[in-house]
Amino acid sequence: MPLPLELGDLAHILPSSWKSQITSWLAEDTPSFDYGGFVVGDKPNTATLWGKSPGILAGIPFFDEVFRQVGCTVEWHAKEGSHIQGERGVHLSAKGGKTKIATVSGPTRGILLGERVALNILARCSGVASQARGLLVNLRSAGFNGVLAGTRKTTPGFRLVEKYGMLVGGADTHRMDLSTMIMLKDNHIWARGNITEAVIAARSAGGFSVKIEVEVDSEDAADEAIAAGADVVMLDNFEPAAVKAVAKNLKAKWAGRNRQFLLEVSGGLRVDNAEMYVSPEIDILSTSSIHQGCPHVDFSLKINVPQPEVDEN
Repeated sequence: MPLPLELGDLAHILPSSWKSQITSWLAEDTPSFDYGGFVVGDKPNTATLWGKSPGILAGIPFFDEVFRQVGCTVEWHAKEGSHIQGERGVHLSAKGGKTKIATVSGPTRGILLGERVALNILARCSGVASQARGLLVNLRSAGFNGVLAGTRKTTPGFRLVEKYGMLVGGADTHRMDLSTMIMLKDNHIWARGNITEAVIAARSAGGFSVKIEVEVDSEDAADEAIAAGADVVMLDNFEPAAVKAVAKNLKAKWAGRNRQFLLEVSGGLRVDNAEMYVSPEIDILSTSSIHQGCPHVDFSLKINVPQPEVDEN
C-alpha cells in the first residue's frame, strides 16, 4: 500500500479550524510584551533552519503557518517526509553535523517571535513521523502486510500535529476521537453487562456508517464480539505466541460464516518487540509507542549574519 504522501498533499487533509490552534500557541508564548522584539526591531532579515539529528521531516504546513502569522515566508530545501541527512557526508550525530532544511525571510522581530513555537511543532511532529516510519520498515521487513496504527493516547491540544506526523511516517491514525469509531473497551462492557448487549446498543446509535470495535482478552470473548457483529476485534495484552494462535483459530473458525471482521492486536507493542506479533491472520497492529515518549528530531533556526568583506590588499 502506498504512503499517503505518495498520493497527495497532506496539507489538504487538515480541517478548517487548524490555523486557530497556531494563533493560540503564539499567544501562549507571547501573552503580553515582546521585549526581544523591541530589541531587534522589524528590519528585514533571513534565517536558516538546520536539521541537527537524523529523522523524517514532518510538519511543514504548521511551520509555514506560524511564520505566516508573524509576517514571514518560508522557502523549503527539503520535502515533507524526506530523510534528514548531513551535508558533505557529515553524519548528523557527529559534533557540528547539520543540514540546511529551509530559509525563513521577514522582519527580524517576526522571525524570532515564531522561532520557538515553529521549532517545537516541527521537532515533535518529525519525531512521531520518524518513529512511525522506523517501526513500519521493521514490520514490512518481517513480512507484515497489514496496518500499523497509532492510538488515541495523544497529547491534549496537540493531537492534530501528532496524528499528522503518523500519516507522514506511513502509519494509520486509527480513530481520531470518540466520534470517529465506536470502541467498546472493558469498562463499556462491564457497565453495559455483556459484549452482545453493548454491540447492539452501539449499532442502534452509530447506524451503518460507523464501525464498531470491541476490545477482548480471550478467544471466547472474541467469538461473542464477532457473533454480535463487531467490525474489528482487538486482542488486547496477549503474549505473542498466544495471540498468533488465537488469531489463527478465529480466522479459521469464522471462515465462510458470513461474518466480516478485522483482527487488531494491541498492548505493549514497541519498536523492539513488534515483529514478534507478525502473523498473516492479524490485520492491524496498534501502539502508542510511535507517539508517546519517542525522541524529537533536533532543529535550530539561526539568523544569517552577513560575513565581513575580506580586504585582499
